[in-house]
Amino acid sequence: MEGNKLNIADIRQDYRLAALDEETVGLDPLTFFRTWFTEAEAAQITEINAMTLATVDARMQPHARVVLLKGLDTDGFVFFTNYDSAKGQEITANPKVALVFFWKELERQVRIEGTIARIHEDESNAYFHSRPAGSRIGTWASPQSRKIEHRSIIETNYARYEQEFSDITIPRPAHWGGYRVLPLSIEFWQGRSSRMHDRIVFEKNETGQWNRHRLAP
Repeated sequence: MEGNKLNIADIRQDYRLAALDEETVGLDPLTFFRTWFTEAEAAQITEINAMTLATVDARMQPHARVVLLKGLDTDGFVFFTNYDSAKGQEITANPKVALVFFWKELERQVRIEGTIARIHEDESNAYFHSRPAGSRIGTWASPQSRKIEHRSIIETNYARYEQEFSDITIPRPAHWGGYRVLPLSIEFWQGRSSRMHDRIVFEKNETGQWNRHRLAP
């Protein structure tokens, strides 16, 4: 009803759960990211590995969508997708990307900026064969990001590949595999009361070392 209409401008949350300081963060942002990720897992947050991936196409138009983190190592953040998808084409046109994690239950956000590259085929094969059979068939059935006239097209494709691979190991299609985001900047954001948030940023310098500094909220 009109009298109960929500005023978007009045939506606000005062953050009071925690604080963030330089001593806590330490000197290695990937190590500290693991700490926060573990704490998010302990807090039983669903989809803790969901991250927004932002890309830019050849026309310099930005695009963003949520993908799932599937690996983290000393080099960066790994996810998997269709190389021929819209994001795959955008990555080919411009390998500069950004990631955002937001764990609202902990009032935390992590922003990552850097470059992206395909991972080795052996890594893609290993992850592909760890997936459920239905997901593996789906990578063959869906021409991701392309226009289709009706859902029945992908359902027909799925049934066809399900039959084709019924008696053999489902192979990884050449158009599907992993990417690794190689971070150049990582910002840790902890919500604080009265919008006086803590923001600590790491930036990689020319020697490959991390410089740390604090930003005003």
